Amino acid sequence: MEGLIVIGVIVFLLLILLFSAIRIVQEYERGVIFRLGRVLSGPKGPGLFFIIPVIDRVVKVNLQTVTMNVPPQDIITRDNVTVRVDAVIYFNVVDPTKATVEIQNYLLGTSQIAQTTLRSILGKAELDELLAKREELNDQLQSVIDELTEPWGVKVTLVEIKDVDLPDQMQRAMARQAEAERVRRAKVINAEGEFQASQRLSDAAEVIAQHPIAFQLRLLQTMTEVAAEKNSTLVLPIPVELFRPFMEAMHEVEGGSKKT
Repeated sequence: MEGLIVIGVIVFLLLILLFSAIRIVQEYERGVIFRLGRVLSGPKGPGLFFIIPVIDRVVKVNLQTVTMNVPPQDIITRDNVTVRVDAVIYFNVVDPTKATVEIQNYLLGTSQIAQTTLRSILGKAELDELLAKREELNDQLQSVIDELTEPWGVKVTLVEIKDVDLPDQMQRAMARQAEAERVRRAKVINAEGEFQASQRLSDAAEVIAQHPIAFQLRLLQTMTEVAAEKNSTLVLPIPVELFRPFMEAMHEVEGGSKKT
C-alpha cells in the first residue's frame, strides 16, 4: 500500500514537471530562453516547445507592430517660432533576443528616443518647412529613430507628424499673409488681363487702319448692339477718323487761298 502511494506521488511530480516543461507561444510571439542566466541562441516559436524546468526561464516577446503616440512637444523652430507638435510612430521587434538583452524596456526606450529626435529634427526646420514639407520631415525622423533603435532589435517603419499647434498671434499673422497674397495675385491677374486686352486692341487698330471701311462697319455694329437694349436715348460716338477726309480737304482749300 505504501509502495502505491510512493509511486502515485512520483507520477504526480513527473506530471507537474512535464507540464512545467511545456511552453506555447502564439504566431505573433517568440520565446527567448535563458538557461542558468545565459541566453540560448535563436528564439523559440511559434507553437509548442519544451524547456528544462527550474533551469530555464522563458521571456515572451511580441512581434506585432506597435502604434505609439509621441506626447506633444514644445519646439522652437529655426526662425524662432514656438509650436507644439505631436506625432505617431509605428515600429515592431525584428530581433527578440536583442530586444530582451540589450535594453530593459524597449517600449519606453523607443518612446524617449522619438521625443528627443522630434525636438532635435524639427528644431532645425523653419515654420514654413514644418507646414509644407511634412513628408520630408517624416522620412528624416523615421531614418534617425530607426538608426538609433537598431541595436535593440527594433525596426521603425513609419513616423507621422499628426498636428502642429501654432500660437494665436502666429495664426492671425499667417491669415493676414495669406490674404495679402490673394490680393497680390488678383492684382497681377487683373494687370495681365489689361495687358492682353491692350495688345488685342492694338492688333485690331492696325487691321482697321489698313481698311478704313472697317470704321463704318464697326459703327453700324455698335448701333445694332445699343438698339437691342430698347433705350429711349441713344448716344452714338462718332470716330474722328470719319472726318479726316473733310479736314484734309479744308486744309487744302485754305492752303490754296493763301497762295493766291
